[in-house]
Formats: sequence, structure tokens, C-alpha cells
Amino acid sequence: MGLAERRRALGYSQEKLAELLGVDRTTVGLWESGRVAPQPPQRRPLATALAVGLHELDALLAPSRTADAEAPGRQSCAPPSAGDPDEMIRREFLRILTITGALTAMSAEEAEALIEGVHRGTSADFARMNSHLWQVYQLARSKSSVYPVVRDQLATLNEALASHRGSARPLLHAASDLFQLAGEVAYDGNRHSDAAASYSLAASISKDAEAYDLWACALVRHAYVDMSEQRLRQAAQVLGAAERLACRGDSNLSTRQWVASVQAEVYASLGDVSACERAMDQAETVRNLTADSGGGGWLRFNGARLAEERGSRYVQLGRLEIAEKILAPALEETALAHGQSYRRRGAVLADLAFIGAKRRDVEQVVAYGSEAIALARASASGFIARRLLALCDEFGPLSRDPRVAELGAEIAALSTP
Repeated sequence: MGLAERRRALGYSQEKLAELLGVDRTTVGLWESGRVAPQPPQRRPLATALAVGLHELDALLAPSRTADAEAPGRQSCAPPSAGDPDEMIRREFLRILTITGALTAMSAEEAEALIEGVHRGTSADFARMNSHLWQVYQLARSKSSVYPVVRDQLATLNEALASHRGSARPLLHAASDLFQLAGEVAYDGNRHSDAAASYSLAASISKDAEAYDLWACALVRHAYVDMSEQRLRQAAQVLGAAERLACRGDSNLSTRQWVASVQAEVYASLGDVSACERAMDQAETVRNLTADSGGGGWLRFNGARLAEERGSRYVQLGRLEIAEKILAPALEETALAHGQSYRRRGAVLADLAFIGAKRRDVEQVVAYGSEAIALARASASGFIARRLLALCDEFGPLSRDPRVAELGAEIAALSTP
């Protein structure tokens, strides 16, 4: 895909993209023809507008067959590639199913039929595909393995939107859902600007579709980016907007409780004990909802993680004994057992190592920290790596112990771009 194809897949005209970037339309045309390259200050805004990383932008700016074919007096000798994207999506999707074993109940024939339905552009099939992709993402050891399918599914969905007649609301709903998944993949890989761009697009699309719960979830995910970059007040404001939207949504969904759970994390970071505990109590009301209170992959908050989240909040607040009483038993739960969720187990291990560092307990730091590092390596998860980097800040005098010093070196060596 070249720059022009990517622009059209996102629904931008040359004029609209130029307006977003503050350049002339002819400048966009020159970029797309390959005659002029964007200047260094223009590259990041262009990548953000196109929802790609800088390396992917380089690939988009490479001379394309489309540009060659449109150049006067030149003909392209490349073979037709109309079926290639569909075939790539099919192969990649089936490969991931095989690797993760995520959808063992779905036969190969059913998966093929699902993919064919998606390429016909029906909103119901897009929704089904999105739901399956969320399951693959949740169970995949390496979240980045899901990205190729998500990227090409977005392109297919945008083509369907461009040619759709009648109410586009179901397709907009599917697009917002998928942009949130794309943001999750980027966020796990520490590509925060890409994640923020995906969440912003998801929020904008949800607004057009008047999908309040979906819109609120996009804002919650955006707040995580703000928290990761220590913009706590901004995160609190974004979550306040999400809370107001959730109140306009479906009361049978757990959107309000998820917002409250993330607000508790912000309040804990700000040191506001009473506000944190009020928010956690609000999150606990998810247990009053029906068992199937989630809205699909984009809303997975059902109370299963409440214990470990409450424990993590008490770690933030410095209430270490309470935190440990909650977190240590959580490791024995089936969902956090060895070989289950690498991210969830890694986060709890990092918290327990953090408690050990606060107590100057070398044995606890090394035992829990070493296992968390192993999980971070096995999953290539930037999420676990970020938690471990925060742990390093608490080592202090413990760093003089050779085992802790080695642990710190291993954490520093983790891939955290």
C-alpha cells in the first residue's frame, strides 16, 4: 500500500489531509507521487494522521506501483494484485488461530466463511470478525502478532464504508471497535503516539455513530496513554468525560464500572485515598450486573480482575500489608496460573516485587522480579516492561546486592522503545 492508498483507506481527500497537516493540497500530491519527501517536522504529524508508525510511513512513501502507473508515458509491468490483500488476511488470520489455539470451536471452513463474509462488506460479519480478533488478541502470547490482521481488516472495513449505501451506523460501530483493538496492540508495544491516534479515531467514529459506551471506552483507553506519560490531571479530565458518556449509555453494560476502575488508578497515583476507594467501590458494583455484561471485545470489564486491581491500587497508596494480602492469593487463581495471562500475572508479580523493594527484602524482589522478567521476554509485552522499569526506581540501597544489580540490568535490557 502506498501513501495515496492509505489516505483513501482512511477516508481522507487530499484536501482534508492537507488541512489536518497545515500544508497545501499540492504538497500532499507531491508526497504521493514520490517527487518530494515530507520534511522531518512533518513526518510525525503525517504518521499520526495516517495511524501508522514512522517505519510504516517510510514504507508508504516508497515509490508504489500506483504512482508508476499514473506517471505520463510509463506503464507498470507488475501483475494484477486484486486478490492479494484478501489472501493475506486469510492466511494470517488462520495462522494466528493455529498459533494461539484461541478459537478451537471454529472449524477452518467456518473461519473461511467468516472471512468471505467480511470481504462482502456486511456489518454483521465485520462485528463477528472483530469479536474473534479480540479473542485472538487476549490469548496471544505476543500481542504484536495480531497487528497484520488488524491493519488489513481496517483497510477492508474502510473500503466497505466508502461503498456502503444506507445507514452506515453498524459499520461505524465496527470501525471504532477495530481502531480500539489497533490502539491496544500499539499500546502494548509502547507505541504511545500510534495508540493515541487510534483511540482518537475510535472516539470520533463512535461520536458519529452515537455509540456512547463505545465512545466512553475509547476515552478510557486514551486515558491509559496519558497515565503512562504521567499526564495524570489530563487523564482525570478524559475519564470525567468518559464517565458522562457512560451515563448516557446502556446501564446493562459495565462501562461505568470500568471507568470507575481506571479513575481509581489515577486517584491512587495522585495520592487521593478517599477518592480512590470510592472509585473502587463503584467498580465493584459490576457484580450486580448480569454475568454477560460486556459489550464485546472492546468492553471486557466483568469484575474478574478486581482483586488484583484493588491490590495494585493499595501498592500505589503505600498500604503494603493490605496490598500483599490481596495480591499473593491472586497468583494462585486459575486465571493467573502459569501459562495463562502473561500480562496479568506479570503485573501482579511486579507489584509484589515492588512491595519487597519497599521493605528492603532482597529475596522477595529477586523471586518475583525474575519471574516477571521471564514473562516480559516471552511475551514481548511493553506493559510488563513498564511495570518493571518502575520497580527499578525503588531499588535504592538494594542495588548494592549483586542479585538486585543483575535484576536491574536484565530489566534495562528489555525491549521498551
